[in-house]
Amino acid sequence: MNRKSQRKLEENFHRKAWVRFRCFLLFLITIGILCGNPIPVALGKDSPREEDYYRLTVLPIPEGVVLEGGGLQLMPDGKLAVGSRRGEIHMVEHAFSDNPADMKFSLWADQLHEILGLALRGDWLYITHRPGVTKARDVDGDGRADEFLTVNEGWSISGDYHEYAFGSPFDKEGNIWCVLCLTGSFSSDVPYRGWCVRISHDGKLIPTASGIRSPGGIGFNGDGEVFYTDNQGPWNGTSSLKHLTPGSFQGHPAGLKWFDFPEVTKALGERLAEPNDKSRFHIEMERLSAYRPPAVLIPHGKLGNSASGIVYDSSQGKFGPFTGQLFVSDQSFSIVNRIYLEKIKGYYQGAVFEFRKGFGSGNVPMLMTDQGSLFVAGTNRGWGSRGRQPFALERLDWTGEIPFEIHEMQIRPDGFNLTFTHPVDRDSTTDLSAYLLKTYTYIFQETYGSPEVDHSEPKIIAAELAKDGRSLRLRIDGLQIGHVHELHLPGLRSQQNLPLLHSAAYYTLWHLPED
Repeated sequence: MNRKSQRKLEENFHRKAWVRFRCFLLFLITIGILCGNPIPVALGKDSPREEDYYRLTVLPIPEGVVLEGGGLQLMPDGKLAVGSRRGEIHMVEHAFSDNPADMKFSLWADQLHEILGLALRGDWLYITHRPGVTKARDVDGDGRADEFLTVNEGWSISGDYHEYAFGSPFDKEGNIWCVLCLTGSFSSDVPYRGWCVRISHDGKLIPTASGIRSPGGIGFNGDGEVFYTDNQGPWNGTSSLKHLTPGSFQGHPAGLKWFDFPEVTKALGERLAEPNDKSRFHIEMERLSAYRPPAVLIPHGKLGNSASGIVYDSSQGKFGPFTGQLFVSDQSFSIVNRIYLEKIKGYYQGAVFEFRKGFGSGNVPMLMTDQGSLFVAGTNRGWGSRGRQPFALERLDWTGEIPFEIHEMQIRPDGFNLTFTHPVDRDSTTDLSAYLLKTYTYIFQETYGSPEVDHSEPKIIAAELAKDGRSLRLRIDGLQIGHVHELHLPGLRSQQNLPLLHSAAYYTLWHLPED
């Protein structure tokens, strides 16, 4: 037999062997799914990929449509409403289809002004845009909105490009929460810039919280509590997720001047005290009773540079193993991060983890659906983003495979308790030198941003794996109040010998539990 024939036989053999292996693997995965216990992806054990677990589908925006997404809402007829920064609302038919060719776009409304929030009530679509909240509906059923009513225009705009307005879905009392960017980064030139206000079901503006700088999104957790993202800048050393409560102060003092309004003092009391420049978050938290520090600090340049949309995983497992947690997008990094929260002594704190990268543009709004699909819309708006497209509309779906991830990171008086999505291999937990832990915080200051400061390296003195392999107790000497605790677990493996899909966690610590 000549060399050419021998080589051809060898190639055929290897190809058939690979096909048999793939078929066997598919059989194992199918059996696992039918038994209700999906098997981790076996291909590429040393380098599992995000797309093995969460599949990204691009919705094909028609040529000539500039869809710089700012708001998303699922309509009663199953269409997806997409509000644009350009002031248009498009309806997308068959947005859940696996075949992009089935999806059809149609213009529903236009001539609005930088839409950054959509919410549905009855047959009215409520639109948060730059000048206020408007509601619209299609009365004659021709596919175009033909009735528009102003709900509230109680805040002001000066014409500065920075004066965005982000609106939430309806809360339990029928209010829309709106967070209003400052004029630029440093000032509040017209009423309610740098504030959160509620717009009631009957159209009243309710002053709610001060101290806001540059929001990127707003949403609820499972208990209906309100959170927003603020971006790095003055009095914000890094981007963060913040908890909004009536009367709270969120950190930037420029908007405190509007306490001079009688309606503000009537609703919230006297003007709040200002923070001290060049201080630290936890010091001002002790000094200022109204100040509510960020629930989670999102380290700048590591997990993004511009935090934006917020969604709560209400899918009851249809989106994977993270039901009850929050997802936060980032505009500049074109990613979605995952956040685990816990409340200690009345304040939220918790950990942020990487989740999914690779989106086409700068992610802004997100929408979690009951079907378990996460819709993400984006724009680079001239700011730039890792996603190279000027705008994009995409859908993220769980493949049914459970990634090996840190599921929760919970604080203990002497360390952390980590839970995992799969049992951990015991041998991979024993080498304490393989755990990498450092802490740092940011300067609370009026100048733009902050470097990481006040670094420390707490010592991990014990790592105790539970009998079922699902939780790992780290006992630590040197926890730091007011710091991000950056933990890396590069050597941890699952019992199926998989590495963590994302091996880093970033926990913001404000309080230690009593027990």
